[in-house]
Amino acid sequence: MLHALLDYAKHEQLLAEPGFKPKIVRWLLVFSGDGKFLGVQDLRGEEKGSRGREFRACPDLTQQEMVAAGAGCRHFLVDGVDVVALLTKDGEVDDKLAAKHEFFVDLLCQASRAVGSLGPLATALADEKTVNAVREQLSERRAKPTELATFALLDSAGDGVSTLVDESHWHEWWRDFRRQLTEQRKAKGPAKRAGSANQGEDGARRMRCLLSGQLVEPQPTHNKITGLSDVGGLAMGDALTSFDKAAFASYGLQQGANAAMSETIVKTYTTALNDLLRRRSYRLAGVKIVYWYSHRIAEDDDVFAEALQGFGNAPADDEHDRPAEVDSARDRSRAESRAKRLLDAIRSGQRPDLAGLQYYALSLSGNSGRVVVRDWMEGSFESLAEAIDAWFGDLAIVRRDGRDVVNSHKFAAVLAAPLRDLKDAAPPLVASMWRCAMKRQPVPHQVMAQTLNRVRVDIIQNEAARHARIGLLKAFCNRNGGTPKMNASLNDHETNSAYLCGRILAILAKIQQTAMPDVGVGVVQRYYAAASATPGLVLGRLVRTAQVAHLPKIDSGGLRQWFENQLSDIWRRLQTAPPRVLTLEEQTLFAMGYYHQMAQRSKKASDSPAAEDPAAEA
Repeated sequence: MLHALLDYAKHEQLLAEPGFKPKIVRWLLVFSGDGKFLGVQDLRGEEKGSRGREFRACPDLTQQEMVAAGAGCRHFLVDGVDVVALLTKDGEVDDKLAAKHEFFVDLLCQASRAVGSLGPLATALADEKTVNAVREQLSERRAKPTELATFALLDSAGDGVSTLVDESHWHEWWRDFRRQLTEQRKAKGPAKRAGSANQGEDGARRMRCLLSGQLVEPQPTHNKITGLSDVGGLAMGDALTSFDKAAFASYGLQQGANAAMSETIVKTYTTALNDLLRRRSYRLAGVKIVYWYSHRIAEDDDVFAEALQGFGNAPADDEHDRPAEVDSARDRSRAESRAKRLLDAIRSGQRPDLAGLQYYALSLSGNSGRVVVRDWMEGSFESLAEAIDAWFGDLAIVRRDGRDVVNSHKFAAVLAAPLRDLKDAAPPLVASMWRCAMKRQPVPHQVMAQTLNRVRVDIIQNEAARHARIGLLKAFCNRNGGTPKMNASLNDHETNSAYLCGRILAILAKIQQTAMPDVGVGVVQRYYAAASATPGLVLGRLVRTAQVAHLPKIDSGGLRQWFENQLSDIWRRLQTAPPRVLTLEEQTLFAMGYYHQMAQRSKKASDSPAAEDPAAEA
């Protein structure tokens, strides 16, 4: 996994030098060359959802370096507006924040000895009136204390401004400053054992880097992974590699020596993962899915995005049935996924560039300051496209109105299928279902049982069936070797007893609805739960009730005869009497039969000009 992250940083040309880090900055504070404050610019621009402008090489200190620098230590050039301008929610500035502001200004003073243009800026930020003016303008623009700010200087001609963090003239001073912090940290650290075989000339212990294989001084602590605060992580970041407890260490090694890596390697893999969390991640309940490929690909070739978002007309769970009239281009886009098109292109030799491509996928969450790796997958692009195409195929289900087939589902909708709400999805469930989709694995029995229960509740409460729920039951049947495979729509040739029993109940429900349109609680609401579990004890009595109490009330003789023919035809296909008890797998088939039959009747009722007399259709 870490090697794949290093490769990603390389082919994306990410800046991974220790001491530098990409940061998104909201506020640009503009000063003249002599230190006069000129105003504030909002870097969000007009783009919707923008949080500011990203600067790729901002100075950054690790927690370890900040501890070595002492109390009040802050970053250089880029920091929160609370530190830069003493902006707080309540307007009060405590001693701790004042110390941070003083340290920030002192860094500018130190840097001004190497970069003269920073001198007037440091003087201005040390002046109380200037800081008050900056704070006042930020308050007027409703800046938040945690938002980042940086500086720009107006050139001598007054024609334009130069953003300091975009310049490189301060880089060498910053590197020297960090080297001093490293020396201070080593001086404060425990004495090294003399004569160790792996000691360098400076007495520091050397170990083999797990990734580069070179003899290096292990980085004691690793940089933080940011971007997991919405899935259990901390706002300040979480550690992917951490040995801060004795129980995590081994062989007497301390901290990062248990997973020896150089400072550069640590910076590279953390930079790569942080970049992926910003650019190629998708949140599903309490988990973030992170994915990438072995080299850059076009956006139209990103099958992972399609697996998450669906394709064509992927419906929301509560979407009402759309009109039947759609243009042929839309029909084609809905009928064929990007994964299928690319899979066909690879196999036909039209896309050799994708034939050797590899994919990588991580499922991550945070817990108590640590990154939790829920799952890790890798493989060929061809196998990924094949798995996604099969996933959509297994989930495809006829619409409730029977007009066409829903070929695509958003992954979030499928994940929510066994639950009351997506927010109830536990991280292990997310990781399990994601692997099920990407690796063509069977749908877990527990997921099937939960989904079956939600489908049963929907039917009993007379709520519209969710396509994703029925589709997930179909996927379970198709991926479980113990059940017959299900079609997207009604299969008149299926002879499974449980499936036929479900069809029978659907016809009985339609008979009652036709005979008694104003009935409150119908046969389905009363008997679905019992019929789906013990059809042998229920269906016979319901059929007799329909023959005696419901069919005689249907005025149309042709319609009455059509219902009788349908009922008798399905009943004859039962090779034995209805089963007395159904297993959970068989109850799934019962639900499929019920749904398919209801969708088939809806299709005939909506499409046939003789809907009032189905006998004309037979």
